[in-house]
Amino acid sequence: MSNKKAATKTATATFETADRPEKIRNVALVGHSAAGKTTLVEALLAATGTIPRAGTVADGSTVSDSDPVEIAQQRSVALAVCPLEWDGVVINLLDTPGYPDFTGELRAGLRAADAALFVVSAADDIDPITVSLWEECAALRTPRAVVITKLDAPRADYAGTVAACQRVFGGSDGQAVLPLYVRDGETALIGLLTRTRYDYANGFPPAESPAADAADDDARGALIEAIINNSEDETLLDRYLSGEDLGLDVLIDDLETAVARGTFYPVLPVCSDTGLGLSEVLEVLSGGFPSPAELNVPEVQALYGIDTKVNECTPAGPLLAEIVRTTVDPYLGRLSVLRLFSGTLTPETAIHISGHGGESRGHPDHDADERVAQIFSPLGSTLRPVERAIAGDICAVGRLGVAETGDTISAKTAPLLMAPWEMPVPLLPIAVQAATRADEDTLAKGLSRLTAGDPTVRVERHQDTGQLVLWCLGEAHADVVLERLRATGAHVEMVPLRIAVNETFTTEAKGHGRLVKQSGGHGQYAVCDIVVTPLPRGSGIEFTEKVVGGAVPSQFIGSVEKGVRAQLEQGLDQTHIPVVDVRVTLVDGKAHSVDSSDAAFQTAGSLAVKDAATNGKLTLLEPIAAVDITVPDAHVGSVMSDLSGRRARVTGSEPDPTAMVGMERTIVHAEIPDAELTRYATSLRSITAGTGRFTRQFSRYDLVPANVAAAMRSPGTD
Repeated sequence: MSNKKAATKTATATFETADRPEKIRNVALVGHSAAGKTTLVEALLAATGTIPRAGTVADGSTVSDSDPVEIAQQRSVALAVCPLEWDGVVINLLDTPGYPDFTGELRAGLRAADAALFVVSAADDIDPITVSLWEECAALRTPRAVVITKLDAPRADYAGTVAACQRVFGGSDGQAVLPLYVRDGETALIGLLTRTRYDYANGFPPAESPAADAADDDARGALIEAIINNSEDETLLDRYLSGEDLGLDVLIDDLETAVARGTFYPVLPVCSDTGLGLSEVLEVLSGGFPSPAELNVPEVQALYGIDTKVNECTPAGPLLAEIVRTTVDPYLGRLSVLRLFSGTLTPETAIHISGHGGESRGHPDHDADERVAQIFSPLGSTLRPVERAIAGDICAVGRLGVAETGDTISAKTAPLLMAPWEMPVPLLPIAVQAATRADEDTLAKGLSRLTAGDPTVRVERHQDTGQLVLWCLGEAHADVVLERLRATGAHVEMVPLRIAVNETFTTEAKGHGRLVKQSGGHGQYAVCDIVVTPLPRGSGIEFTEKVVGGAVPSQFIGSVEKGVRAQLEQGLDQTHIPVVDVRVTLVDGKAHSVDSSDAAFQTAGSLAVKDAATNGKLTLLEPIAAVDITVPDAHVGSVMSDLSGRRARVTGSEPDPTAMVGMERTIVHAEIPDAELTRYATSLRSITAGTGRFTRQFSRYDLVPANVAAAMRSPGTD
């Protein structure tokens, strides 16, 4: 087994959830792969007594990474929910993957969260991938705090990392990102506002003592000025400039407001191994981040003419929830992780499941009524039974038959639909097939389970090649997809991807089709002469007739057309490549009063087209895609050089208007043959160190160069 169902356990003890939304915080941990997110979650769970001791990524014992793929690769590939309780507040930590291939899981986590801990390693530079993750949060206006981890790493540079965060994330003056604490040696922090020293020499919780009054006055002054600039109280600045000592309670209230509003991002130093900074992180989680009750409920659409409005996050409101994660458990069946936005969910509740807008990705629309069985509070892969889940909380529900990630859950009597979050577009195609005929049914069931849990996968049965194609976000995503398919028992193998090419005539050609057979009784007789003329790209197949004197009776002209079209669609030789963009004109023929028939003239039309192919010149047509490639300016030259080797035609370029200051990007517009794009998602990531991205859409079919056409006509290529 290779997904979280393999390690799903049901705890016997009941977990006590929050009794009102004000006592809930939903926080996603976001950051580059290997920045220390999972280790930080472990440290917080252990510090609050949620688990007896922290596990490690190296030995595969962490709560949030229980998937065998995660353990083997030592990185998160799926969203995990890890609740803890601190200071009377239930904090649902959502550990998200940091690798670009799993952006879908990141966006699911951000949808379920109300705030984010943005994790940055003190031992690594802030690269464009980290910037793109920040932009994911910024696009949703998610409140954030920056946590700098790995302070004990050999190359750790805390001050340099803070400065880099200020430069990249802190706005024009860098003052939107400032530390709340400064380090005092290896084991202590000093709070800039409280002027309190927190000593972790003896572990968590820290020992507190007054700090020197003059400690880091410059940093304290900058922090106070930033808080004042973000304050809604316009008198604070004048009071501060006049020398008034602003009260600590006033500063903290305005700080929390600025953080919750998403205009100020405090920096917190943390060392997960020693416990340094854990208390301060918990304080921000519980007191600085907004509760679900403080935020707007997503817009919904009432279904079937039933007027239902959801105005606020309250347990007494209409039921409204969204599925943010789906797995298939061997004992509980389909397991759905829900974020509740309104109402209260209890066992035996009659619910409506709505899923719309995913059909283009292989996820059919559906509306179904079901009944909730047991409700759980998930702790990684462990399920703890709960009596209910209220608005603002996150829970898990088993045995929902049709539920998929992104679906809306509402009351049966008041069905609602939420617009799903924007899914990343998969651009890496892999062709697969069942190893044996006996595996085909198992593969179909496995695909159903896969698409239920991963809406970023697009499943396509190509209408021209007949291949089953899985569109993924990258090589790592494809590996996980195949592992999960095989975990269902399906023997799946990858096969070469075939490009759906066409063929066309480049010169005018004449063809003669003659069918004369006599075998006793009625024979078969039909003769026709045609002229095949090339047409512009995109014209398809046209058929006309210029028969003079009734050489071909009118009732058989349609038969000739049917035979011509059928032969062109199935190809003119053993390669079975369809022929398009031609006009076929019937100019002459012969018929027999007894032996001519519809079938005979169909065959004659088919033979005439084949004969024209021997007299004319044909060439291949390949699909061309219009591609927009967005890359950091430093990589534009490498991308252009690579495009020149892909038979691409660059049509222009422009600066990316959405790029952050200091992280300028360029959008390159090009036209590229589909045959050169099959692995481009992987190549672009390699060329740009994981920072490039692109979009594609079909543009047209165009002529294939002769040297390339020879390779395409080789066996195994359509």
